[in-house]
Amino acid sequence: MLQTLYIENIAVIEKTSIDFNSGLNVLTGETGAGKSIIIDAINAIMGQRTSKDIIRTGEQSAFVSAQFENINNEVINKLEELGFSDDDGVLILQRTLNTSGKSSCKINGRPATVSMLKELSKYLINIHGQHESYELFSPETHIDYIDSYGKSSELLAEYKENYKEYKILKKKLNEANTDESERLKEIDLLSFQIQELNDADVKLGEEETLEAERTSLMSFEKIFSLLNEAKMLLSGNESFDGGVEAVDSACSNIQKAAEYNSEYESLSDTLSDVYYNLKDCAENISDAIDNLESDPQRLEEIEERLDLLNRLSRKYNCPCDDLIPFAENMQSRLDELVNFDKNRDELIGAVEKAENLTMQSAQKLSKHRKKVALDFAKKVKDEMSFLNMPNVELVPQFEITEFNPKGIDKVELLISANPGETPRPVAKIASGGELSRMMLAIKTVLSASDTVDTLIFDEVDTGISGSAAEKVGLKLKQVSENSQVLCVTHQAQIAALADHHYLICKQVDDGRTFTEVSILDHNGRVNELARIIGGVNITEAALTHAESMLNEYNN
Repeated sequence: MLQTLYIENIAVIEKTSIDFNSGLNVLTGETGAGKSIIIDAINAIMGQRTSKDIIRTGEQSAFVSAQFENINNEVINKLEELGFSDDDGVLILQRTLNTSGKSSCKINGRPATVSMLKELSKYLINIHGQHESYELFSPETHIDYIDSYGKSSELLAEYKENYKEYKILKKKLNEANTDESERLKEIDLLSFQIQELNDADVKLGEEETLEAERTSLMSFEKIFSLLNEAKMLLSGNESFDGGVEAVDSACSNIQKAAEYNSEYESLSDTLSDVYYNLKDCAENISDAIDNLESDPQRLEEIEERLDLLNRLSRKYNCPCDDLIPFAENMQSRLDELVNFDKNRDELIGAVEKAENLTMQSAQKLSKHRKKVALDFAKKVKDEMSFLNMPNVELVPQFEITEFNPKGIDKVELLISANPGETPRPVAKIASGGELSRMMLAIKTVLSASDTVDTLIFDEVDTGISGSAAEKVGLKLKQVSENSQVLCVTHQAQIAALADHHYLICKQVDDGRTFTEVSILDHNGRVNELARIIGGVNITEAALTHAESMLNEYNN
């Protein structure tokens, strides 16, 4: 579960550290106090796209850190898959945002990528915000709820594998079925290009070798001058004793000194070795000078060859070393076109086989979905009934479609909120409050099979009040028995049910706005509930009502 969230320089939050607990954690505060910023920070640590505009005004960077404890096996397995390890059940995610737009991430202190955070967060946190309720308007999402409830991942993976192979083969067949004139044109073009590359006879690493040789030939005079000077320094000339002779003289002197004191014998031997090494170097340099040639003709040949390689590289839009595999790929394509009839017949058979396998896996997946969809709809209906929608009807409607990444099913959950009404698409009849309760019902049903330990509900109470809000609170309380729940709310009925209540408040100091988050004790909760109930002017009646709510829900 999420143990600690540390935020620095995110919007109006300068620095704050929040220690969350198991059960139902509720966050409240006045409008604009910064409740949404907490969710923004959590989204950042989950690897979601984050604007640099959330960095606090005047600061160059922002930082978010989340510590999770008692992580489950799903998270541990994903960590290992990404190349990380857990620290005795503890996981720390960190992300730094910069005004340049770049960000840096860490997982348990080791560098990571945003995509890694995003991949890992799927197993850590599930956020339900106001916008997610409106996803119910899109039937495309309904099939995902049913697949999640029905644990269809293995069947879906089997289908996707077959579907991918079918798409590849189908594409090849379509390419093979181009009209005859286009096929002949492509054969002519490929034949010319392959011949051109074969005639060029490009060798791997050739360009680099030629450029090195060209550099040497173009630097003939400089190389000759440097070698000649080195030879002179070692071998000397008419007016100068070189290094070899100087070392030889020094060696003779030390040898004579050794006749008087044997301690110098090792030094004498060393100088003797240096002398012979230097003499060899001088001879090698002399040989190099003798072998050094200025070859304008060879230089011209190299320039012409490099020009050809460059032209081919530009023409085929690939590095010189890639021209060889490029020609091999063109040859494979040419062979396919030349052996058109034989290849097409083989492809037709392969496509038919792949299509049959894809259809079989799609039908197996569809059968499973239809079976679990009815049970899913019934359970969601029961939850919605508890949430003050007793007459709701929920009907999963299936249509068969062409192959697509999700199978052959088009699924839409149709809803009837009142007796006698024909079930219709959610977008046509559901209000904001009904959407929120329907999504909470779906989340409740899915939470039983969800391995994510932390669920976050951001203003799930939108559009509801009174007894419906109380029922939402009770449902959140129920969900929190199996998962850690964080809930941002404006409803006193929900806040009163919290196991842990956090107040988000802002203040202005020296012209700057600061937001703080603190956990409330009993008296603090009474005052906050009274504020939610009665507004700015807290009356004795509001305080009494708040006290009674806390006593009622926590006894």
